[in-house]
Order: sequence, then structure tokens, then C-alpha cells
Amino acid sequence: MADARRTSTSSRLRVIGHEVMEFFRDLTQRSPARFAILIFLSLILVFTALFSLPIAAANGRVTPFADAFFTAVSTICVTGLATLDMATHWSPFGHVLVFLGVQIGALGVLTLASILGLVISRRLGLRAKLIAAGDSNPLRAHGGPVNEGQTVQLGQIGSLLATVALSTLVIEAIVAVMLFPGLLLAGVPWYTALWEAVYFAAMAFTNTGFTPNAEGLEPFAHDYFFLTALMAGVFLGSIGFPVIYTLRRHLWHVRRWSLHTKLTIITTVALFFGGGAIFLILEYDNLLTLGTENAWDTTFQAFFLSAMTRSGGFAILDIGELNQSSLLVACMLMFVGGGSASTAGGIKVTTLAVIALAVWSEAKGRASNQVFGRRIPSDVLRVALSVVAWGSTIVALSTIIITQITKADLGDVLFDVISAFGTVGLSTGLTAELPDPAVYVMAVTIIMGRVGTVTLAAAVAASSRSQLYSLPVERPIVG
Repeated sequence: MADARRTSTSSRLRVIGHEVMEFFRDLTQRSPARFAILIFLSLILVFTALFSLPIAAANGRVTPFADAFFTAVSTICVTGLATLDMATHWSPFGHVLVFLGVQIGALGVLTLASILGLVISRRLGLRAKLIAAGDSNPLRAHGGPVNEGQTVQLGQIGSLLATVALSTLVIEAIVAVMLFPGLLLAGVPWYTALWEAVYFAAMAFTNTGFTPNAEGLEPFAHDYFFLTALMAGVFLGSIGFPVIYTLRRHLWHVRRWSLHTKLTIITTVALFFGGGAIFLILEYDNLLTLGTENAWDTTFQAFFLSAMTRSGGFAILDIGELNQSSLLVACMLMFVGGGSASTAGGIKVTTLAVIALAVWSEAKGRASNQVFGRRIPSDVLRVALSVVAWGSTIVALSTIIITQITKADLGDVLFDVISAFGTVGLSTGLTAELPDPAVYVMAVTIIMGRVGTVTLAAAVAASSRSQLYSLPVERPIVG
């Protein structure tokens, strides 16, 4: 009798297990984007529980739920904002959780979904490949022809996923090796420097900006090699995995670069130098930031600030002491963010490039949006405008709600909200002082900024229907 019961129980468990696997297999094939969002939110909840454990805190006590939840969101979303002192509040176990969380977050929602779908179904289905390819070209989630030369092809998705994992490990290892001597020169013991070098490298490439030491970057304020290594890690993380994939294959053959790669590199470099020059002009006489430095220090720190406001999140200067004009410029850079399918947030540099090119084409009287001998379809412009509109809406609503809750200065609230949306991590000091209701609003802003409108659009793309007829044309008055 007992053997029969055990056999019956074992059979039921096998049936349940089979049904669960079939459910997830079907989910990954039918709607991998929705599955990605589900996994993304599940990871946040899991890390919230882990951060709440007494072993995760340095004082051995339970971390309040709001702080644990916000830390989990900021970690998985590779944002860098914090309501706690990240260097002193967490125990070694807590720091390991932060390190693992940013590595998982760096893979990206869609890439993670594709990998999990591959593990569960043992192959990448066509829809999963379309969504994974959509991480490098969002229009693959929508109808209509797409030029294969603009991004990686469906058959190359496996190589792209391998590139994601390999580039993460290799780049972080190289950056860590570059940072290690600077830590030793700063007086850090070699065994501590080993861990901190790896930690700094991960936070640079993932564009998170957490620091393992209580002093932050202050001990390295004039170690230009150390800071340059950080900027290099931030740059490589912010250009996006599809660009890294293209550069790996065609580094010295610019003509073979995809249009996406060209626009990403050009716009990123232009924003870096443009932002640095503007910060240099606006802050050179500010005695609280750059006004007391010599010409070389002032120039370097201005460009370092430009790189970090894009998405890096590391800070040498006190952000709260910047001129209001500089804060506004920083808000613009943070809102743009980095490249598509990267560890950076924001509306993405290609979105800005497409809109700027459309304005230029309109000014030149061209019938189509074109650059580098290629025509950009009108649906790409519609997606770009939708991303900007949706991002602006999120920032506006969050700013209004948090300002109403805290009654804080509008400029400070706007800066921290855009930093949250762009997953940058810089703060005027406001985030650490937010009450719990405002903390939750800021966390939602981070999630919306990281998941992005492209992922949300892909999540509902499966239910979209093509329209086989067109309505009569009527032109409203614009402007």
C-alpha cells in the first residue's frame, strides 16, 4: 500500500512538473517579452527578500522593506541610486548580493528572457529570436520589412548572446586589472584591492556607480589613470551589446558598420565632448565645484562629469553644489542616456539621432530621412517620438507626485527623477531623504526607465493586428 502511494505521488509530481515546464515553454515561445518582464519583476522581489535578511546588513538587523525594495530595484536595474549608505550599511554578504544583482541586470531584460527560454525549451524559437533581435532593433517586434544590414540577423542571435556574456567577463576583467594599481597606490591593502577592483569594474561596465568604500572616488580624485579606466568601462557598457558585436567583427572596417553602430558611436562621442565643454564653461568659476582647480583638473573633471551624467553614476564633485544651469544640462544628458541594448538607460542616443536627422531632413526639404547613404523608414521616427513622449510623461508624473509628497525643491526632484528614469544614479542628496511613499514612486520610475517603452511595446506586439484598409486623409493645422 505504501509503495502504491509513493508511486501515485511520484506520478502526480511528474505530471505537475511536466505541466509547469510546458507552461513556461509556451510562455517563452508566445510572448518572450512578457516573460522577460515577469522574470525581471520576480528577480526584484527575490533580491528584496535577500536584502531584508539580517545577514545582509552590517549591523545584523532586518533592513526596512522600503530600503530593501529600493536597493533591489536599483541593483537589478543597474541604476545606482540609494536610500542607504551602500558602502557601510551592507555586510560582505550584502555586497555580494549587490555585485550579483548588477551583473544579472546588465544582461538586460530581453537577453535574460532569451537565455531562460533557451534553457527551458532547449532552443530559441522564432518569436524568441525576433524579440532578442528586437533588443538591437525594436522594429523587429513590429510588422513591416526590416533591412537585415541594420542589425544582427536572426541566425546570429546565438552569437550575440555569447558576445553579451563574453564581453561582460572580458571587459570587466581588463578594467579590474587597470584599476588594481590605483587602489594599491591609494593605500588599500592588496587583498581588499582585489575585491574592490572587481567591484569597481562591474559597477563601471554595468553603468551602476556604486562604490565599495565609504569615501567613494574622493581618494582617486586626481588619479587620472584610475578615473580614465572607469570612464572606459562606462563607455563600453553604454554603447550596447549590438555595437560591441559589430566592433568585434568589423573594428577596422567602418564601411561595414551597421547604421545603428555609426549613429550610436557618433552621437555618444558628440554628447561626451559637447557635455564636457558646456560643463567647463558653466562651472569654471564655481568655487564649490571646479573653481578652485587648475586648468588640467578643471578640464578633466568636466569631461568626467559629462561621461557620468550619461549613465555612469560615479561622482567626484558634489552634485548638489553644481550651478542650476549645469544641473539642467546634466538632466538633458541623463534623459538621453546611452545606446540601445546596453547597460545604460534613458531614451537612447539613437532615438535622439533619428529625431535630429528628421529635423535636418525637414529643414533641407528632403522627402525622406536619410544618412550615410541609407533611408530611415518613417516607422522608426514614429517609434523614436513615442519613446520620447512616453519618457517625458513618466518623468513629469513622477516629478509632480514626489514634489507633492516631499514639498522639496523642484530642481532637486526633477534631477533625481531623471536620474532614476535614465538609470544614472547621480543625486543631489534628495533620494536618501525621501519618505517611504516617495521611495516607492522613485522605484517605479526606475523600473519604467529600465524596462523601457520598447520592451513594453514588444510585450503587446503579439496581440497587434494589421489593418488592411486606410481611412480618408485630413490634415490638421500644426504649429
